Amino acid sequence: MGPVTNTKKYKDETEILKQLRIQRKKLKQEKLLEKLKKSKIDSENNESAPDKTNKTEEEITPASKKLPTLSIAVPGSILDNAQSQELRTYLAGQIARATCVFEIDEVIVYDDLGDTGSEEKVQVDEEVYGIKTARRCCAQLARILQYQECPQYLRKYFFPFHHDLNYVGLLNPLDAPHHLRQTDEFTFREGIVTNLPSKPGHSSVNVGLYKDITVDKALTPGVRVTVKMHPHKEGTKKIRGTVVAPTAPRTETGVYWGYNVRLALTLGDVFCQSPYPGGYDLTIGTSDKGRNVDELPAQSLSNCSHALVVFGGLSGLEAALENDEKLMVDDPSFLFDHYLNTCPNQGSRTIRTEEAILISMAALRSKLGTVSEQGNFTKIKHGTGK
Repeated sequence: MGPVTNTKKYKDETEILKQLRIQRKKLKQEKLLEKLKKSKIDSENNESAPDKTNKTEEEITPASKKLPTLSIAVPGSILDNAQSQELRTYLAGQIARATCVFEIDEVIVYDDLGDTGSEEKVQVDEEVYGIKTARRCCAQLARILQYQECPQYLRKYFFPFHHDLNYVGLLNPLDAPHHLRQTDEFTFREGIVTNLPSKPGHSSVNVGLYKDITVDKALTPGVRVTVKMHPHKEGTKKIRGTVVAPTAPRTETGVYWGYNVRLALTLGDVFCQSPYPGGYDLTIGTSDKGRNVDELPAQSLSNCSHALVVFGGLSGLEAALENDEKLMVDDPSFLFDHYLNTCPNQGSRTIRTEEAILISMAALRSKLGTVSEQGNFTKIKHGTGK
């Protein structure tokens, strides 16, 4: 009776994926209908009240726009192909750099080995990752990615000594927009709630300045928060701010504000455990067996809210699918809206995953569009100090 029960579970997982694809199609249709209705209303307004339509696209504030997100999924097993602990760390740093350069919002580290791998699993923070155990290579890649994303002045609070981080000093810094220096001026900052005494209903937050700031909310010490800075008033000693959602800097100013890291136990979990309502409405798989990416016209993939690009490991997505016992699909192209070869006519027999990320994101940039193309956004003022 055991195999019968397992087969039922596999069918359920396949049905979930089918339902997700149907939902994505419905969302696309609804978006098209909304655009048509909006354009019709705009045209009617232009005809009836031409004097009231002087607001140009450039004058629309970024906060009024719903910005798209971009996610990538990479297998943790790529670390096992490195010859030393230093190279494992440096490889993870390369992925972090590529993620930041292309303004990716989410990185999913998935296990592409399934039950075939001999490596033992380690315990991970269930509150952070949503799972209790993961393969060591996956846990290490996720931990280094999180370490690199965290602003330097906060790392000592969130990342105590760990053997996975022994060689992070070798890594090139991300130099991301939210890695602000003391002399940099910007509306938002990342911080940690401190245990300094404050007024009732208030908290002190270390945001990397010369002194802590005060926020109008009682929070638990040790929590990472995003703070919107208040304009400094003359004659006042305290610097004040307001705790906002982590997505607020991106939506209000258009400035890239780092990425989230998620662990997935299987390839199927990459799709089924999406943090976005309705899942990903655009999924792209990368493979040398896919369609030539150059055949896609520019901006052809820009009409999406949550895009996902999935990369394979040493043996490609085909092996990841084969090792996922829950997915009853033989061809990986069935899992994606687009199955693309992002480096046609390659001169090497193989392309490493860290290379594939750079190549693919560069090739897809003109197809997906970028957030920076959607308006004139606020710039960070960099100070002259160290």
